[in-house]
Amino acid sequence: MLSLFIIAGIIALFFNITWFLKTIYPLRYENYIVKYSGKYDVDPYLVASVIKIESNFNPNAVSEKGAVGLMQLMPDTAVWAAKTMGIKKEKIDLMEPETNIMLGTWYLSDLLKEFDGNLVLTLAAYNGGRGNVKEWIDKGLIDKNSEENIPFEETKFFVMKVKKAYYWYKKLYKLK
Repeated sequence: MLSLFIIAGIIALFFNITWFLKTIYPLRYENYIVKYSGKYDVDPYLVASVIKIESNFNPNAVSEKGAVGLMQLMPDTAVWAAKTMGIKKEKIDLMEPETNIMLGTWYLSDLLKEFDGNLVLTLAAYNGGRGNVKEWIDKGLIDKNSEENIPFEETKFFVMKVKKAYYWYKKLYKLK
């Protein structure tokens, strides 16, 4: 009887920990994440992780620097991405979740291709700018496999936080 009680306690603890972690790492807009991750060949857990760190799933988020929406896209980057993708909208609503996830996922895909699938360089470019990352590589300032030497503190911490979230999203959710 005691062993059943202990087993039941362990199971309850496990489910509470999972519930607790899912409150820290929520998942919203799963259908858009899965749809555009598949369309642009990006790991959906990576997209969810970027959204978590950039906006904590707040579609109305606006940064001090002017980045907008779930994936915190700069308006100029979004316009360039839309044009490159062949989208002919006059006004792009970056606070609309589907639009933001579509453009942000495409942009992640573009960076992944440019940086040969390297997660550190891709995330650093997403946050700190692809031109800066190319310059850091050319000057030997950055280790392609570690965020430790990223010259911008904000970018270094962004990469670290996204990688941590990425680990947890893969553990906590099953994305199609």
